[in-house]
Amino acid sequence: MKRFENVISGAVRESMSDIYITGGHPVVSRKNGIIQFHASSAWTHEDVDDLVRKLLNPRQLSVLRERKSVDFAISLCNARLRINIFTTARGLSFAVRILPGKIPTIDELNLHTCLHEIATIKSGLVLTCGATGVGKTTTVAAIIKNINESRRAHIITLENPIEYRFQSSKSFIQQRELGFHMPSFEQGLIDVLRENPDVIVVGELREMKTMQLTLNAAESGHLVIATMHASSAEEAIYRLCNAVPPEAQNEIRYQLASTLNWIIIQELVHLKKIGYRVPLLTIVRGTQSIKNIIRENKLNQLNSAIQIGKNEGMFTAERYLNDYLNTHDNFIPSVLTFRPTAEVSQEILYQSPLTDDSPERISPKKLIPRREPQPIFIRSGYSHEETEHILNLDDDAPLQ
Repeated sequence: MKRFENVISGAVRESMSDIYITGGHPVVSRKNGIIQFHASSAWTHEDVDDLVRKLLNPRQLSVLRERKSVDFAISLCNARLRINIFTTARGLSFAVRILPGKIPTIDELNLHTCLHEIATIKSGLVLTCGATGVGKTTTVAAIIKNINESRRAHIITLENPIEYRFQSSKSFIQQRELGFHMPSFEQGLIDVLRENPDVIVVGELREMKTMQLTLNAAESGHLVIATMHASSAEEAIYRLCNAVPPEAQNEIRYQLASTLNWIIIQELVHLKKIGYRVPLLTIVRGTQSIKNIIRENKLNQLNSAIQIGKNEGMFTAERYLNDYLNTHDNFIPSVLTFRPTAEVSQEILYQSPLTDDSPERISPKKLIPRREPQPIFIRSGYSHEETEHILNLDDDAPLQ
């Protein structure tokens, strides 16, 4: 464990974003999107197995055995770590994403100031999209932080796993993690409508039923902030509209058009003038023209509408680069934004024993020795003759 702490502290000091550890191979890191090998630091298979035993609780070990992978987040070395442990040909492997210990603000992430407007929205859908590793979760965390510091609201997050831990300020924030506090995103979204929230945060829209329930929540008068893997606004809308069978797609298009407020497409771009990566955004607003395009299923006109909508606060990626990133001078270095902080050291974590279903609290099932099926002799009442019949009962036979 001490060795793992040294790896993480060194990665934080060098402003690395990711660490990869697997048995019989040098440690690998990622800095500014570039992979680096550390030949002097290699872990044996036994070292990796021992680390897994120290980091995982019985419930997580059970998930790892069953699913061959497990997601979780911890605080270590004054940083927040999102960890995925998975099985490979080399045995168990770690993929560690290093997050700032302190939740950054919109300005500290070098995002456009217009994102502050999201905190004033009372209902509807805000989608943050992009590929894996571009900072969608951190952008959403900054938006939640802005709401938390600017108005009184009840915020409930549904996450997998909980990456940033929030302290209630003006808003009351409750966080639920998949597998620990809810069995599925679907059940979490069903529950949340009975919990009187003002803001609902959905960690990821992937399953069709989750997409449908998210739109229902937005339509029922809540502000819903969700993330999705999509590389363009057109792809995001297409995926949402195809989350239902063809006969129901007209209905979901009208539902999406009535609830959509923002679509943010995020990627990271390296700016030579500052020497590090910053977010590059495409911003789509839920204007009347965008809503009409969705209702009429004319998504091929979406890019033209975004270009025309400059005065309504919309940005194509090219315009965002030219009008904002290339003209902006007051960038905050990522090394400062993602620096470690002691803020995360005091966490209040508790699981009620009433809901703790970890393996050590479940009595092991008693093994029943298998017996060969014995014939049962019965008398037939369907004949005048006294005839014996043999009925064989097999334990493995289906009840039917």
